[in-house]
Amino acid sequence: MPSNERTKQPKILILATLAGGYAGADSTGQVHADYPANTYILPVMCPAMFPPEFFVRAFERGIDGIIIMYSGTDSPYKVEADGTADLVNRTYALMKTRCIDIRRLRLAAICTVCVKPFLKEVNQMADLLKGIGFVKDEIAAPASALA
Repeated sequence: MPSNERTKQPKILILATLAGGYAGADSTGQVHADYPANTYILPVMCPAMFPPEFFVRAFERGIDGIIIMYSGTDSPYKVEADGTADLVNRTYALMKTRCIDIRRLRLAAICTVCVKPFLKEVNQMADLLKGIGFVKDEIAAPASALA
């Protein structure tokens, strides 16, 4: 079976709010800008609706990096900015208990026409993941140290 280059790259999941990140991703697509093919975009109403365990399970199932792209403090929904920041902090604490590098989860304010910031965030995550490797290796390392 031939080797597929795409399967060898760390997977990036973007949770993109409809009011910000997803529109920014759409703008990026409209200008035909390239970003890593190992990026998966999931449009969401509000990222604060996901529990911290969602992110940990995503990492345990092979997502290597997650970027939450939202409108930031410009969000029309007050709970989005405050709730998402709180969510990320709670998720970081849970990630630490599972020995998952907290740099794998990023929060980014992306507006509806933010092509350059969108590309910057995705490329920064891709570069980071090239350096720190696959999350499955990271999760397996503490378990093998105990054996």
